[in-house]
Amino acid sequence: MGNTSFQFKQFTVEQSKVAMKVNTDGVLLGAWADVAQSTTILDIGTGTGVIALMTAQKNLSATIDAIDLDEDAFLQTKENFERSSWHQRLNAIQCSVQNYSIERRYDVIISNPPYFIDDFKTSNEQKNIAKHSTALTYEELISGISRLLSVHGKAFLSIPVFNVERMQRIAAQQNLFSIKLTEVIAVEGKLPYLALMQLTRQQQVLSKSTITIKDGKGAFTSEYIELTKDFYLKF
Repeated sequence: MGNTSFQFKQFTVEQSKVAMKVNTDGVLLGAWADVAQSTTILDIGTGTGVIALMTAQKNLSATIDAIDLDEDAFLQTKENFERSSWHQRLNAIQCSVQNYSIERRYDVIISNPPYFIDDFKTSNEQKNIAKHSTALTYEELISGISRLLSVHGKAFLSIPVFNVERMQRIAAQQNLFSIKLTEVIAVEGKLPYLALMQLTRQQQVLSKSTITIKDGKGAFTSEYIELTKDFYLKF
């Protein structure tokens, strides 16, 4: 991966302007989220626009809005959208979810949110805002999702494993319920570090699973390859 751009099978992500580059967590979420049979999709905190672009590749008819508070992220996303094959269906918007107001309600909302809530912050303020919950708390994120999600809509989030119960409690207060949870293990034999979560307004039995990225010898697992092969050039 070059630092200024990341080449996927069907699109390129330029990332020179943004603090948070393309990363495994975001790609996993974009690959994992079920966006079929959706006509309107929102990506909250889009960064480079990578998840929105993955979504456009997976769903060939949906209109996708991508919002980010950071001006550089907005400009980078706009550039990446304009260069893609799906630019007519992709809209980059500079706005926080707290201030985002639109008449439509979305069938799908995706967010790879800032989540290092209690971790030590860096001296890079732009990266702090991207990585930490300084500009967007879980409560504000869930409030935005609740306000913008359609009655039968689905929301997909990636969060650290240690924040799952906290997110579930916050979501339940807004009548949003986790119905699917996939824990991500970086290397076989290690504990999960990330959780991919699906929320809906309809409460049902939680479906839990795990996915492991690499085996004990450092090779990518077949399940990880299967999930991401439509996007990564290496697969």
